[in-house]
Amino acid sequence: MSIRVVPLGAGQDVGRSCILISIGGKNVMVDCGMHMGYSDHRKFPDFSYISKTGPLTPLLDAVIISHFHLDHCGALPYFSEMRGYDGPIYMTYPTKAICPILLEDYRKISVERKGETNFFTSQMIKDCMRKVVTVDLHQTVKVDDELEIKAYYAGHVLGAAMFQIKVGEQSVVYTGDYNMTPDRHLGSAWIDKCRPDVIITESTYATTIRDSKRCRERNFLSKVHECVANGGKVLIPVFALGRAQELCILLETYWERKNLTVPIYFSAGLTAKANHYYKLFIGWTNQKIKDTFVERNMFEFRHILPFDRSYVDNPGPQVLFATPGMLHAGLSLFVFKKWAPDPKNMVILPGYCVAGTVGSKVLAGHKSIEVPGGMKIPVNLSVQHLSFSAHADAKGIMQLISQSGAKNVILVHGERKKMGFLSGKIEKELGVKCYFPANGQSCEIATSSPLPICMSRKFLKRVAADDGADTGTSLPGVERTGGDSEVSAKSTVSAKSAVSGVLLVRADADPRLLDTDEAARELGLARHTLAFETELNLKPALATRARASDEEEAAPDVLEVLGRLHHVLVDALGVDAGAVGCTESALRVRSVLLTVHDAARVVLAWDYSDDTLATAVCDHLQAPGSLPPRPATASSTNTSSD
Repeated sequence: MSIRVVPLGAGQDVGRSCILISIGGKNVMVDCGMHMGYSDHRKFPDFSYISKTGPLTPLLDAVIISHFHLDHCGALPYFSEMRGYDGPIYMTYPTKAICPILLEDYRKISVERKGETNFFTSQMIKDCMRKVVTVDLHQTVKVDDELEIKAYYAGHVLGAAMFQIKVGEQSVVYTGDYNMTPDRHLGSAWIDKCRPDVIITESTYATTIRDSKRCRERNFLSKVHECVANGGKVLIPVFALGRAQELCILLETYWERKNLTVPIYFSAGLTAKANHYYKLFIGWTNQKIKDTFVERNMFEFRHILPFDRSYVDNPGPQVLFATPGMLHAGLSLFVFKKWAPDPKNMVILPGYCVAGTVGSKVLAGHKSIEVPGGMKIPVNLSVQHLSFSAHADAKGIMQLISQSGAKNVILVHGERKKMGFLSGKIEKELGVKCYFPANGQSCEIATSSPLPICMSRKFLKRVAADDGADTGTSLPGVERTGGDSEVSAKSTVSAKSAVSGVLLVRADADPRLLDTDEAARELGLARHTLAFETELNLKPALATRARASDEEEAAPDVLEVLGRLHHVLVDALGVDAGAVGCTESALRVRSVLLTVHDAARVVLAWDYSDDTLATAVCDHLQAPGSLPPRPATASSTNTSSD
């Protein structure tokens, strides 16, 4: 059995996230995003991999959207309405509420401002959303009789979720984007130890270990304050929901504490929309926001006002939160073109910028940038990259992989070189195989499926007794399923919990592991025991170093040999002393019988069930000097007595 994963987007790249997963005969597509660095056919994933001309619906069992950012959902209306996918689309309630707003903004910018053709319409967005099936956190949703999905909290943005996809005993976890550090309005990502066969995780900050959040916040506030105190304007490009609210709460608190009057603006309309959704989905925020929400809504800002484009040329200092976050279009690009030539001004980029966007060029230090439309803009303002990204850093990625107990890792949504570094770190420190396929490259991972086996109570008692344990002791991977008569073992058996018995397999029932006598009775068979016997010469084992006086040592009697053999069983081979039976001339442990015929000859007999112990005894007694020396006598030890 195997699981196949093919990135149609975000393979060794950041943007147009779209991963095709084949598991247990089912095909699931997770995310359906657009690439902010392209405006040609490369802006959407290559859906021809699924089908070049034929219908898509019969080839996919489900589509899952992790969150509302356009690089994860921007191609969804194109896929469903223009390419004809008509199956179920799963996402959380906040994602379903916010997706259409951002998709409509994206459509307006692309069609009405850039003049793109062959683009989805407003009606197509609405039709697409009608196909959405909403999912609650920790709710297990049955897609069909075999395929089920479950959502986990991802932090990152409102409504973001990680998804476990399960078919039978095979499972995959897809993280989407997540944050392992709680912030001022959202909690940290969490997943239980579900032990998936594969975890597909983002790796945006694969080589980054961030400094403390307090240090970053202090640095951000001091730079903003310094710029406006010197009469400059501060542009903070953000996406409409997420980091925008985080930084707004931070500045709002600081402005109140310092009693500042410099105006702070936010893109018109977005503040009201954000407030509406944060009120509606207050349960997705962190505990502090929930606790104080009744007394004061943290998202109703007193110092942050809606922005009008006419304010862009206002004299004096101001701070502006403008969308989108990568300066690739919209209000943030419009304002950047106006403010970039003035060295008194500042742009603070708080998140990741995809290669090819204006934001990535600004961060690269370009002093002259060609913006869409062909205009060249001189970049004289101060450029600051203060990471408030809601993505996990390298430490957080390793933490989530370990927390989930994943058996294999696939990295997506990152840069190739950085993925290579993190992949080596994961394999070395976590001991887990790690892959990072490119777009269109198939990654096939073999899986093993544990077989549920019922064990009889009598069988378990015998196993516990063999291990020297209390018969009430529970064994690894065992759970009770059938009252007192049967229990079930569902975990993979390790070397430490290996047992032997008769595996009985019937077409109409689960396999059962039975004691030999039980199996013989149930099958109506006479029990036959395969027995072995061998004669051992003890002379090599009894050999000791010659005494200083060169006296010959007298041959031991039968009782002395029995004593030395008892020592071998208990001290050398670890047999429980209470399990060793003794007669005048023999020792017995279960079916293993050691009969002493004279000082140098022992007969060893056993049946096949104790072959391991008998072999150990035989090997030990054939080694020279393996029997312990004769105990010292009083006459030989007290030589100085008068």
